[in-house]
Amino acid sequence: LGWVPRPGQTPDTTALVASGPDGEMLWMDVVHLPGQAPTVRLMGRYLLPPCKQRWHTCATFLPQGGLLVCGDRRGSLLLFPCNSSPGGAVESTSIANGSTEAVDAGSGSKWEPSCLLHKRHLPLEVPVSVLFGLHGKTGVTSVTCHGGYIYSTGRDGVYRQLRLQAGQLQVLRKHRPCKGLQWIEELRFTMDGDLLVLGFHADNFVVWSSRTGENLHCIPCGGGHRSWSYWSNSSAEAFAFIKCGDVMLYHCEAKPREQQVLLASLHRREITCVRRLGTLEVPGHTAVNVFITGSEDTTACILVLSEHSRAAMPLTWLSDHISSVRALALAIPAGPDDEGFSDKGLSALLFSAGGRAQIECYQLLCAGDPASESAVTCSVIHVASHRLDEHWERKKNRHKLIKMDPETRYMSLSVVPGTSTKQLPTSWKFLAAACSDGSVRVFGLLEATQKLLLVAESFHHQRCVLKVEAFLYTRTGGERQLLCSAATDGSIAFWDITGLITQAADGLHQAEGEMQTLALGSPLLTVMAHSCGVNSLHIHEMPEGRYLVASGSDDGSIHICLLEVTVGRATAETCLRILERVARPCAHAAHVTGIRVLQPHLLLSASVDQRLTLWHWAPGRLDVLSTTFFHVPDLAELDCWEVTEATGELRYYCVLCGRGLEVLHGMAPPTPQSEAPQ
Repeated sequence: LGWVPRPGQTPDTTALVASGPDGEMLWMDVVHLPGQAPTVRLMGRYLLPPCKQRWHTCATFLPQGGLLVCGDRRGSLLLFPCNSSPGGAVESTSIANGSTEAVDAGSGSKWEPSCLLHKRHLPLEVPVSVLFGLHGKTGVTSVTCHGGYIYSTGRDGVYRQLRLQAGQLQVLRKHRPCKGLQWIEELRFTMDGDLLVLGFHADNFVVWSSRTGENLHCIPCGGGHRSWSYWSNSSAEAFAFIKCGDVMLYHCEAKPREQQVLLASLHRREITCVRRLGTLEVPGHTAVNVFITGSEDTTACILVLSEHSRAAMPLTWLSDHISSVRALALAIPAGPDDEGFSDKGLSALLFSAGGRAQIECYQLLCAGDPASESAVTCSVIHVASHRLDEHWERKKNRHKLIKMDPETRYMSLSVVPGTSTKQLPTSWKFLAAACSDGSVRVFGLLEATQKLLLVAESFHHQRCVLKVEAFLYTRTGGERQLLCSAATDGSIAFWDITGLITQAADGLHQAEGEMQTLALGSPLLTVMAHSCGVNSLHIHEMPEGRYLVASGSDDGSIHICLLEVTVGRATAETCLRILERVARPCAHAAHVTGIRVLQPHLLLSASVDQRLTLWHWAPGRLDVLSTTFFHVPDLAELDCWEVTEATGELRYYCVLCGRGLEVLHGMAPPTPQSEAPQ
């Protein structure tokens, strides 16, 4: 039994929703006028899905009208049609002299003792959309609407954001507020744009702020109360609950904060990876850059950085990972013909991976919003996820196989280019991953069915694979999808995965999304580039089917090789050949954790020694052009992009991450006269 506010209702009318036997739920409007007896009008009857504990726990009416969303004890979300017109409603009232009668609201007949006696005149509605067990078996605790979205909470430790799509409930993403807060009771949206999460953590009632990522209030109450109420304003707060039959009240005055946050942190632990999504031009504002960062605190953050204010402002956090986020990859549509393209802003598919062999995939759309503080709005839709232990549980005859290591970490990700063309039967996208258990794995994603599947793997390296990079060959002989992987022994392997991609796409299409894992085969070429682990890797395409492969190592060295790719006309076999190799020992005083080829003869490297070095590559030599010191300790990764200034001058920008985040602006490439070192 619960009161539910309904959009557009008069102040003297309140909706009451009650669950009864056999899963029947009733919606009644209760009207109470001064000096008159309450009037109850039966508005609708609904049938809950069969389950052991068949009753609703919360409900809300959608602002669009004609729809009712409720959560049940089984943890499901249900969408029912509802008609608020009074033509078919059944009314009842109570007369002061004791005589009770009832009538049908659409007729003039006399009243009877209860409107429930005539409920059979109303149709029994079934749900038009069901998300079964969305919040687990412990039930849904609340459901609310805000900003055009639907939010639900449960005792599974997460709250979910949904939307209404084509008359169906669609889950966009889930949020995990903080570690240990398993019993989430309610969400409250504040006037200043903060989202407060109310729930029970152990034996305390907690109010958690999603903006600051901290507990605003923690009230010792014993925990887990089913009847409670919380109220607060700028000067005081109160919390009431029932314990052992007694009504308890906690009240306190607001205390001035002794500490002020001068600069809010992006993550609670070090940043392990960073990617730039792009630049947005917002009317009335300076251009802003959109970045994505991953951290050891198990979250990924989407943030904007304004060149004018030079302040990083988070847009949203992604908290689906159960362990650290070690790698990010973006699949950005190249044009209007590509799937997922949007002319409203920056759109991309984001892949994030890390500990516990977990990969998450999201659809991002960032658009300009001059009215918001950050001038950017970000829409995130969770597309798919994959974990190796769940993949293992679905295998047949798994008792005959050696189980994978559940503690496997994904060290690097790369989207395979050229796989969403018309050559494939369906629009699958493929993702390569470097794994700590010594394997190189390839996954396939089909957005339409929200499936992310393991399609191939190889344990060629026999040791931890640190980096992986996919690139595309598009000259004579057709397209070739090539893959480069690097391991802790300093070796770099090159693979041709063209046939594998075609075979996997065909197998997935015929098997309707399920297939046996294929063998990746053996690499076409292996190069011993370093004496120890390869921490950074980048491939730059050059004319005539050549590629410049740059890598940095734990020993501070940099290695560059010029790779030539040819395809036989008769046999259509891919042939790889190293034309030239250059090694620069002790290029840095510590691990080289970031490297980028900016131009065919221009190279940028970054190291834990906090030096950013610009190099000039020429046949047989690698010379220093300039060195810049940066402030981020324990550098983990860098990303670079080029910008053409208003004067027509080309400049390079880079972002570095580690124990902090730093953006370096305006590195101009050297002129032809100054390319040679002094």
